[in-house]
Amino acid sequence: MQLSTMQRWLVGAVITTTVIACQSTTTTKQTQVKQATKNPLTLERIYKDREFSSDHIGRIRWLKDGSGYTALEDSAETKNEQGKAVSIGKDIVVYAPDTLKRTILVNAQQLIPQGQSEPLKIDDYSWSADRQKLMIYTNSKKVWRSKSRGDYWVLELNSGKLSRLGGKDVKDSSLMFAKFSPDASRVAYVVENNIYLENLASQKITQLTDSAGNGIINGLFDWVYEEEFGIRDGFRWSPDGKKIAYWQLDTSGSKDFHMINNTDSLYPKITTFPYPKVGETNALAKIGIVDLATSKTTWAKIPNNSRDMYIPRMNWTGNSDEILVQHLNRKQDHNILYLTNVATGKVNEIYTELDENFLDGIKDAKWINDGKHFIWTSETSGWRHFYSISRDGKTKLDLTPGHFDVISIEAVDEKNGWLYYIASPKNVSQRYLFRSKLDASEVNQQMTPERFAGSNSYHMSPDGQWAIHTHSTFTQPAQKRLIKVENHQEQHMMMDNKALIEKLTQLTPAQHEFFQVTAQDGIVLDGYIMRPADFDPKKKYPIIFYVYGEAWGQTVQDKWRGNSYLWDQMLTEKGYLVASIDNRGTRAPKGRKWRKEVYGAIGVLSSRDQSDALNAMAERWNYIDTNRVGIWGHSGGGSMTLNMLFRYPEQYHVGVSLAPVPDQRLYDTIYQERYSGILADNEEGYKLGSPITHAKNLKGNLLLVHGTGDDNVHYQGSERLINELVKYNKQFQFMSYPNRSHGLWEGEGTTLHLQTMKTNYFDRYLMNRH
Repeated sequence: MQLSTMQRWLVGAVITTTVIACQSTTTTKQTQVKQATKNPLTLERIYKDREFSSDHIGRIRWLKDGSGYTALEDSAETKNEQGKAVSIGKDIVVYAPDTLKRTILVNAQQLIPQGQSEPLKIDDYSWSADRQKLMIYTNSKKVWRSKSRGDYWVLELNSGKLSRLGGKDVKDSSLMFAKFSPDASRVAYVVENNIYLENLASQKITQLTDSAGNGIINGLFDWVYEEEFGIRDGFRWSPDGKKIAYWQLDTSGSKDFHMINNTDSLYPKITTFPYPKVGETNALAKIGIVDLATSKTTWAKIPNNSRDMYIPRMNWTGNSDEILVQHLNRKQDHNILYLTNVATGKVNEIYTELDENFLDGIKDAKWINDGKHFIWTSETSGWRHFYSISRDGKTKLDLTPGHFDVISIEAVDEKNGWLYYIASPKNVSQRYLFRSKLDASEVNQQMTPERFAGSNSYHMSPDGQWAIHTHSTFTQPAQKRLIKVENHQEQHMMMDNKALIEKLTQLTPAQHEFFQVTAQDGIVLDGYIMRPADFDPKKKYPIIFYVYGEAWGQTVQDKWRGNSYLWDQMLTEKGYLVASIDNRGTRAPKGRKWRKEVYGAIGVLSSRDQSDALNAMAERWNYIDTNRVGIWGHSGGGSMTLNMLFRYPEQYHVGVSLAPVPDQRLYDTIYQERYSGILADNEEGYKLGSPITHAKNLKGNLLLVHGTGDDNVHYQGSERLINELVKYNKQFQFMSYPNRSHGLWEGEGTTLHLQTMKTNYFDRYLMNRH
């Protein structure tokens, strides 16, 4: 069969192109760089041999009283006398933070079910409140992005009894979100979209909801709620264990999306699921409270509830009499908080959060002082702050005042009156631990010592006394230390990454710099740039930008990026400059205006910022070869890559777009409408902001990549873009990965293949561009 032009390119895309005649000058430059580079990086070293893997200490879980942390460790009892593993097994051990004394709480032998020879494989585990029972989650299966369906077993520590939940006829991997009751006498879980209750002593199972079917789901969420509100588990035990509050979604009004799997069987398989696209019908959400004594549900009487409203959060309020329900309008600029009586369903509006554009970062209210107050996140001051709000909503106290953004709550120490949180008032690329008094008598105390400049994260004990501190910088891999939070006293180096750090010293490090430039309207944009180790400012260098550019991320951070950093390092060894810019609308902690100025024009102002940054950089650094500018990105970054090639074709010459959203109208309601507005109100904005509208302007070289099994950003969008490019006779390259999801990682060899193709594309069309 004769190969088409595109097929011939795909065959050659993953091999190194021989550079001939007119490319000899560039080849000489690359050779000189390699000669100056010791121990040069290769794609195989990074992605196949995994030479630069980081140390890993596994999942650590603090006990609720802060007395220690538990971890999973290989069991000595599953090895023979020669130390060779004879079966797969993990012990659950606890460490005392002050002495590091190690105690085995549960050994692997206790987790061998009757009649079986090997211990359960632990995917996750949880303790009862009295720590006398252990729940093991195993045999988990993926549901969209997370493994949220599997088998659950309960181990009674006193008797050693190990029992599987779900009854004698339970199907494998059919339970979801199993949770102990407060007194650990029962467990609730979801099976086939209904909620069940199992008595651990009698093993009696009670069905608490029976409405599943015809689009009704109880105790869990549809695709769009899970993805965009970040919630999967849809039910909550009351503190007294007598009731369960849960979400019910009616997805019957949402249109189905279909994905085709052509490779896993002789005939194609079709996956179908409700997915509301921009302007389409959402699921109807309700909140029910089921009384476990009667199995009867009382529904929260939320006014004006409809398919054009969301219920993104719900939780108990420090007692078992009321829940707090957040009711968010479809435009997502108006969030009403209702205290709901669980006996009657009657609601009382206590607080309303408003925004001129949109509300983001929706979180649960964190109840303190026995439910007298709750901690709330708000941008009403122009900055994201944490507030203490009274139960009736009438008093509001700023716990983090100042002209800076807070980022996340790490712990609340009610006993000593402290709120611990992450912020970085002086440098938006970094992260530090701070604390404030819950009565605001002392605020914004930095806990992280200055010697840990860079990015810091903390896995804190619930009482705020201890933490696993993780620190990294742009060039230094993460290290983990066990600290006593007061005075940041280091108790133990838990992960020093010594081997990786030593291996990095064997490389010739690229130069790097964090910098700022100014957009045409005076807004300051942050960026970083990496230069070859033997950089010569008198030479001209091609530049490759890594871009994201949307509200879900920030690329310019002083933190270790693992293989992404190493790939960039490899590019500098080849003679490239590598850079990234955060435009307006990204998740940088730079205030409300920074994040929301792009509202209604996603892709328009943000792409202008990227263009302005390139202009300013080229004016400052004349070693940037403005005739050889490349750009790449994934997801929102893939969309931004298209925008730069289509909107600014004279500036950007080569782009690799991975899993983009070419037409904003094809994405889901919750995300896209939050930032672009309601379609009926801003149809022109959707059109102008979508890369597909400007596809006819393409002049440079485009490589478009998408997975056919992408349930998030659908393959459909790239197919529509292909049609538009074909219509205007715009030549480009395209690669589809069968059944790969949004991350483009599944399947043997996928990552190496993708990275090879991306690298070769830049080498062929950017490095050697004239």
